Amino acid sequence: MFLGANSNVFENARLLRENLTHAEILLWSYLKHKPLGYKFRRQHPISIYIADFYCHSLKLIIEIDGKIHTDIDIQKRDRERQKYLESEGISFMRFTNENVEKHLDDVIMEIEGFLYLRRGKIVQKNITQRSQSTQR
Repeated sequence: MFLGANSNVFENARLLRENLTHAEILLWSYLKHKPLGYKFRRQHPISIYIADFYCHSLKLIIEIDGKIHTDIDIQKRDRERQKYLESEGISFMRFTNENVEKHLDDVIMEIEGFLYLRRGKIVQKNITQRSQSTQR
């Protein structure tokens, strides 16, 4: 899902992939191994934005926020961006750099909890659909 991202956004994403923060490197070392079979992309273009990590099959963005995200104007832009992307059906998980760097195991447990929950909903949906199709 790119939602019309233009070539400038793709180029910026490429540059960001070459310059990950320490927290992004730590989380990517986990996400790149496809936890629970879900593929994540790093610095993924979506519309005019770049998601730190994106899982297309779940329509999930994981953001790692540094200290700049404590700035009021940045927080406002983050809220607007998130609201727009959520209107496109995308879910968000947010963590701070500090959380990832100091409590990586807790961050991973939270992500895995979300993945298990979503997997359960997908499995239940498939069972319901199969059940409905056999009743016809």
